[in-house]
Amino acid sequence: MDMTHTAFWIYRHTISQFGRLFIGLFTLALCASTAANELDTQKPLATELEEIKSQVLQLNRDLFILEEDLLFPASTQIAVFVSVDVGRFFAIDSVELKINNSSVVGFLYTPRQRQALEQGGIQRLYLGNLKTGAHQLTAIFTGKDAEGRTIQRAATHQFDKDDETVMIELKVVDSESNYRADVQIEDWVL
Repeated sequence: MDMTHTAFWIYRHTISQFGRLFIGLFTLALCASTAANELDTQKPLATELEEIKSQVLQLNRDLFILEEDLLFPASTQIAVFVSVDVGRFFAIDSVELKINNSSVVGFLYTPRQRQALEQGGIQRLYLGNLKTGAHQLTAIFTGKDAEGRTIQRAATHQFDKDDETVMIELKVVDSESNYRADVQIEDWVL
């Protein structure tokens, strides 16, 4: 009986140890599986978050385009741009834009903005609506000449607004023949 009792105790103890080992390994495997699942769920979650972010950006872009179409329909839209040819004879400080003798926009340039224009940049100065018919645009540029004196250059442009968008570029162009800058107005055709 002693021997049977001892054998039974060893058997029970071994099974108990094996059970504890099995439960420990099972728990470890379960924890590893849970951690792997968490990583796997985080990975798709991050991917899904990026997809949602991309969709929000696309939606924002679409809403901006719709807003511009509603606020400035092509049938009434006018856009005015400013560019500078060289800038040796005229350093632009400001511009005032009038349409039909009503001031619609004024802009003061920083040295950095002036430099960007002189390096070939084009600025959208004005975007607005006009009814169809004949209109007059007047642009008054204020700046400094080559000697540092404050001067103004102005130009007037007559145009007809129809159902298409009107795009006008105001160019400040250096004239080598008379060593001064002039304002040229050009209609863009799309």
